[in-house]
Amino acid sequence: MEQSFDLVVVGSGPGGYVAAIRASQLGMKTAVVERENLGGICLNWGCIPTKALLKSAEVAEYFKHAGDYGFEVSGVGMQFDKIISRSRGVADKMSKGVQFLFRKNNIVPVFGTGRLTAPNRVEVRLNDGGTTVLTAPHVIVATGARSRNLPGMEIDGQRIIGYREAMTLSQRPKSMLVMGSGAIGTEFAYFYNAIGTKVTLVEYLDRILPNEDEEVSKQLMRIFKKNGIEIMTGAKITSVEKKASGVRAAIETGGKVEYHEADVLLSAVGIVANVENLGLEALGVAMDKGKIKVDEYLRTNVAGVYAIGDCVPGAALAHKASAEALVCVEKIAGHHPQPLDHSNIPNCVYCQPEVASVGLTEKAALEAGYELKIGKFPFTASGKATAAGKPDGFVKLIFDAKYGELLGAHLLGANVTEMIAELVVAKKLETTGHEIIKSVHPHPTMSEAVMEAAAAAYGEVIHL
Repeated sequence: MEQSFDLVVVGSGPGGYVAAIRASQLGMKTAVVERENLGGICLNWGCIPTKALLKSAEVAEYFKHAGDYGFEVSGVGMQFDKIISRSRGVADKMSKGVQFLFRKNNIVPVFGTGRLTAPNRVEVRLNDGGTTVLTAPHVIVATGARSRNLPGMEIDGQRIIGYREAMTLSQRPKSMLVMGSGAIGTEFAYFYNAIGTKVTLVEYLDRILPNEDEEVSKQLMRIFKKNGIEIMTGAKITSVEKKASGVRAAIETGGKVEYHEADVLLSAVGIVANVENLGLEALGVAMDKGKIKVDEYLRTNVAGVYAIGDCVPGAALAHKASAEALVCVEKIAGHHPQPLDHSNIPNCVYCQPEVASVGLTEKAALEAGYELKIGKFPFTASGKATAAGKPDGFVKLIFDAKYGELLGAHLLGANVTEMIAELVVAKKLETTGHEIIKSVHPHPTMSEAVMEAAAAAYGEVIHL
């Protein structure tokens, strides 16, 4: 059986399904190959269900601090299975939303595993055991990525787990080792600590969230320690022994080896692109350090073959994949989209307090040769943050001293993942510090801290 389309997308994550919908809007007959559930990892096993878990952790923290808000609470119990089932329910609902969008836009979903046998031909081994062939002048590979396995510490789903298992455990572990403090490791460390698990967070580099601005990393580390998370930086897990009741890990730090035991070890040491068994090598598709090499319009070196999302170089972020999808499809359609500006893609971490950033860190800006003006405003001086009982964190803005251009923004605090978009737009429009200062921000809000931080950079801050 062979079916003909204008576009075939392999993978239905936030890159793939966005590409398909936009292509349909532009008049293309489109099919999407998906081997699991519509929405990919993000909707089913990543962004969305983890945020549901983190909301439960936030509720748990409110119960712990109910007295601060004038409430007496006793006898509060936790039903771990319901926390997990709520998370899965949220994921299922959002996946069904993508199903609706496919029907609305006349997109054909094909459930199975795809392989390119020619630049315009995708053979699909269907999940029901059959096969089909999809042909199209344009094929977009949007196959995402998976957890990285370290030799000798491979994920087994029982004692050594990845993010999938971390969000579907049958019971709450009493203790957990988390290996890696990127977004995934940091969020799960926060979640399990908040619901009563003894968490040890192990990071090879000298601070957690090492890609964030140093001040953000250091303050979050202090907050995590205050909340009972044990943090080991400059540390490396060299071996793991699986035991009947858990794991025993050898951790090398400062030239010495310590042994730590826990019920489970969560491996969060990065991801690996899903590029195997797609037929890419046979087609001669160029690769770049395990990912598919593409140009600014997401075209590979093979005409008619494109790639987007976590399987191409750049940040592994859902919104980056979606943005690439739009650029790619609009270029295919003959439009003139602007290439994606990778220097203006926001990064968010959804622990509490949250972390959000865009642009250059202070260190990177100095290394790039800029003369800087830096403004910082702590949430302890924010009326809204204080009233909400969320005074931890700050807004830090980095400006080019010569022209006043916003170079970077680094936020730590409650709801800052909702605040970062203002600064992404500001950076996109090459907004200056004085323009932010003179843009009236509503009072009382957390976002006032953005205006105040800009004012601090120019010696005009009022409330500090």
